[in-house]
Amino acid sequence: MQSSKARKTIDSYKACRRNLREFEQWRGLRITFDNIDLDFYYKLVNYLIEEKNYAKNTIGYCIKELKLFLNEATERGLNTNMAFKSRKFKVLREDAENIYLTEQEIDDIYNLDLSNQPPRLDKVRDMFVLACNVGLRISDLKRVNSSNIKEKTINIRTQKTGELVVIPINSRVREILDKYDGAMPPAYSEQKFNDYIKELGELAGIDDPTNKSMTKAGSVATETKPKYMLITSHTARRSFATNAYKNGVPTIAIMKITGHRSVKTFLNYIKIGKEENAEQIANHPFFK
Repeated sequence: MQSSKARKTIDSYKACRRNLREFEQWRGLRITFDNIDLDFYYKLVNYLIEEKNYAKNTIGYCIKELKLFLNEATERGLNTNMAFKSRKFKVLREDAENIYLTEQEIDDIYNLDLSNQPPRLDKVRDMFVLACNVGLRISDLKRVNSSNIKEKTINIRTQKTGELVVIPINSRVREILDKYDGAMPPAYSEQKFNDYIKELGELAGIDDPTNKSMTKAGSVATETKPKYMLITSHTARRSFATNAYKNGVPTIAIMKITGHRSVKTFLNYIKIGKEENAEQIANHPFFK
């Protein structure tokens, strides 16, 4: 059975191939290894911005897949054009303004009375709260079985990095595991999960107006939405890391669970605003 990660990778390859074919038709040229140079790169990026109206990170994914393909072709001796190795032939990225949920907001979701709601919401609520407390990706959490669950820890080798992580089981995690006789709640597809967790966020009143900005078609666009509309499966993992950090858990200890390999990357990943940071350090002896 094909994993969700494998499906995403294949979909990403297909999207890149489709964009390159459309670019060929738009420019009236045939793409070959020899003509993939910096001029090609600039024209492709401009096409994806001006004609496709893509966001910066979407363009970045396309360039990333193209560079992966060119690297593989070079390794196999099919390509000798090294223009793509230039630092200017870069993958565009911007830090997405992803949200996290506070401990109170997670409690509000966990304490919802769902007795009059469809059973699916109860199961998704439990899976989401589990992820908020163990920091695993939902895809990894779905793989947890009795062999991974020890008396006091969950031990699992993550799909993305292949690293073994050992996560302590707190009282809330134990409560949810006991509810399902030591197993995981039933799983849903990522799309359904993301739809259902938004329903739960709305029911829990997590509706603060929240801005989300991204570079699209060359301009920064900002949308304001109720916070629950921005909750996804990955919000749980980001919430785990951010709340653990805010509670003083050592950064290196959190990174052992999240799999981040550099402190810089980790600190970019968590979501601590400047005001929150000021509040957090206000009680530090240095500021007394």
